[in-house]
Amino acid sequence: MTGKTLLRDYDAHLGAVLSLAPLSRESYVSAISRLLGWLEEEGKNPFSASDADLVDYLTLRFEEGSDKHTIAKLVSIMRSFFDFLVSEEYRQDNPARMVDAPKLGRSLPSVLSIEEVEAFLNAIPLETPEGLRDRALFELIYSAGLRVSEAVGLSAGSLYLRDGIIRVTGKGSKQRVIPLGDEARKWIGRYLTDARPLLAKSFHPTDALFLSRRGTPLSRKNVWKRFKQFSLLAGVDGKVHTLRHSFATHLLAGGADLRSVQELLGHSDISTTQIYTHIDDPTLRNTHEQFHPRGSCAASHDESSEGYPDV
Repeated sequence: MTGKTLLRDYDAHLGAVLSLAPLSRESYVSAISRLLGWLEEEGKNPFSASDADLVDYLTLRFEEGSDKHTIAKLVSIMRSFFDFLVSEEYRQDNPARMVDAPKLGRSLPSVLSIEEVEAFLNAIPLETPEGLRDRALFELIYSAGLRVSEAVGLSAGSLYLRDGIIRVTGKGSKQRVIPLGDEARKWIGRYLTDARPLLAKSFHPTDALFLSRRGTPLSRKNVWKRFKQFSLLAGVDGKVHTLRHSFATHLLAGGADLRSVQELLGHSDISTTQIYTHIDDPTLRNTHEQFHPRGSCAASHDESSEGYPDV
């Protein structure tokens, strides 16, 4: 069996059996393709590779600069791939199950302040159709807490501007409806009226909401590039996904309940959303101190708690 055939069958397995989204499947297949290439260079193959071989490969990737999160993800992908080989009876064991993934502490998401978000958005030049598109795009990502893949995957038909809502397809093809803020509605309206008609090309008909200058759907890579460009202009440090983190953190700081934020973000597990409640965020700490009946500001007017045990 050729490597291409094996990768094609693995890709089909990821979709049919594991129900992974196309972008996740692409990531898995790409990672395994790289592993297969290394095995071939070493004179080995996936049907007889040992756990020691996989450790050698992971060590190489680490020495090349991959961080612990990347290595842990690779271990997970390799386990999936060798599970597939076992299920198809290409081999009897899964060597990746013998490989320990690096232990990861849960890192806190980076967040922009409201002032930094404003500085970033105001740094986007508006003299061109692309500029109006970018302002509408990043306003929407921040207003609705979208992932990059969700934003570039939007169709014009998923937008209900008059009602102020948008229908988003997230991970696992799950759909959710998100309200739009006034600023996002304003800039999307301007983009639809003044910019998108100029970007659309008759020889590239598409229902995609956000278009490139060639009239094709905007790519994630293009969005990442534009964000870096504008963040440098604004003197802001972050990534596109930082806008999503900021959306969640600012909502919670403003008093939104955790369940509502979970639904808006499209998290299947509320524990994923809870990371945004980290107490190290000074805004959240101040909100708690000011408004919670047992916050320190309120406690200063009550009896001292000295002498009570920590629980």
